[in-house]
Amino acid sequence: MECAQEYIRLFEDNRALIDEPCTQKLNDEREKAFARFKSSGFPTPKEENWLHTNIAKKFETNYGIDLGRKARAKEVKGSFTCDVPNLKTVRGYIVNDSFIIAENDRNKLPEGVLIGNINEIAQHHPALIERFYNTLAEKGDSIVQFNTSFIQDGIVLYVPKNTIIEDTIQIVALLQTNVDILTNRRLLVIMEENSHASLLLCDHSSTDRKSLSIEVSEVFIGRGASLDLYELEETTESNTRLGNLFVNQEHDSRFNHCNITLTNGFTRNYIGVTLNGEGAETNVNGLAIGDKKQHIDNRTLVEHKKGHCTSNELYKYILDEESVGVFAGKMLIHTDAQQTMSQQTNRNLCLTSCARMYAQPQLEIYADDVKCSHGSTVGQLDENALFYMQQRGIPAEEARHLLMYAFAGEVIDNIKLEPLRERLHILVEKRFRGELNHCKGCNLCK
Repeated sequence: MECAQEYIRLFEDNRALIDEPCTQKLNDEREKAFARFKSSGFPTPKEENWLHTNIAKKFETNYGIDLGRKARAKEVKGSFTCDVPNLKTVRGYIVNDSFIIAENDRNKLPEGVLIGNINEIAQHHPALIERFYNTLAEKGDSIVQFNTSFIQDGIVLYVPKNTIIEDTIQIVALLQTNVDILTNRRLLVIMEENSHASLLLCDHSSTDRKSLSIEVSEVFIGRGASLDLYELEETTESNTRLGNLFVNQEHDSRFNHCNITLTNGFTRNYIGVTLNGEGAETNVNGLAIGDKKQHIDNRTLVEHKKGHCTSNELYKYILDEESVGVFAGKMLIHTDAQQTMSQQTNRNLCLTSCARMYAQPQLEIYADDVKCSHGSTVGQLDENALFYMQQRGIPAEEARHLLMYAFAGEVIDNIKLEPLRERLHILVEKRFRGELNHCKGCNLCK
């Protein structure tokens, strides 16, 4: 709690500075969130949801926080583009915690689509922010409340009724700093009735300084609307990422999500999806690849509140050396969610005796007419398969890579965007071979 007290004092001493650039809605929600954070502090491993992930220690570093908004996002296309070959995109950037999108990219979007900073959108469309901002995240844990307390801006994507966005919207988040830094990021996505969009979120880092990024996303998917959301982390060993995603789905909506951790330091992702209308469908997938002493914690909650909905969940981990993986997935079927079809699968490979995997699949059912299943496995590479492949002339190391690649491929193949799917197959293969370079088009390390 001592560490939390430092941030509480920081907040109270700088409240006017934090409030100054923000819309009234952000400041109103900030007041409530800070009261909750002040009473609870940071979570500890004594709490069930943080049993194997001690996050309080990550806040002990003397991070720099840009409360005065002195550092502004600048055009970074010349040094970092994060291209996915053959994928048509509308691209924006988050540099540390400031968002920028070029006007020519914004003009590629269909009429009526809004993308920009929260404070900017609130000036022209205040009812939009008032109606949606923090309505899902307000029930989040103390890390989410910390984000809401300190957030000063964020990104809004609004897609109006019956609008289809053909190009993928890509948001590239980049850490650039010469000091230890803490960044708060916020994303609000609103999909109106019968709309469709694909969104690619990429996390990168160009620094070896200690960094902590707290990301909170709220996604509203209206009746008959669909959203494909892909998250890719490719950061450094000195980076800590705390991601929180909250999704609300209405009647006949579709949500496809894939979260891939290629390289990282310490990662904790929470995904909460609520199926709030009949006929809704959600597909939640994840792939985590760890080595050295990397830590990857994924927790999911898929909540069926209405009947005739479908959910599918697949998470896979491949852990090498002394890396640690945590997976806790819960399917919650409410009384009114009759005719639910739900499946959760978690499969994990530990390549060494020092790697650790903690798995906790959960299924909680209060309806009597459902088809639900869940399961988890933890194992090693198949020795018989390795022996068979070596007998046929495949070197031992190559045989290991092929089996790992095949294991990971099931998750990647669920990605609907073919160019992204092909790119990730290549990146995953390079990751296993120790040849991983950053996305094509990045000039930071050339």
